[in-house]
Amino acid sequence: MDLQTVSALRRLRLVSAPEAVSFLLLLVCSVLKRTTEFNAVPVMGWVHAILFILYLIFWADAWNRTKWPLKTAALYFALSVLPAGGFFADRKLRREAEDAVIATRARKEGIVNA
Repeated sequence: MDLQTVSALRRLRLVSAPEAVSFLLLLVCSVLKRTTEFNAVPVMGWVHAILFILYLIFWADAWNRTKWPLKTAALYFALSVLPAGGFFADRKLRREAEDAVIATRARKEGIVNA
């Protein structure tokens, strides 16, 4: 895996957790709007929308660079629309990036022919 692919995975990983937090905060704000006079939904809606769009852009870039099978790409997309899915995506992406770095170093040192 080349450096650009690892960077694409890292960008997706870095936006996945904030996107999940913004989704959860948007849900809390929606409940508060209905139960109290506190209305932060417009602000949180914009914040979440921007983070979600960034997630989708970075997801498409990572899918294009890593050549994920459709099943893997669909999993990362599904995790983006679940309230806490971004946290799971972050963990999986971290493992995938670490494995890719280890494999690249092993190839450079001549340990593995993969």
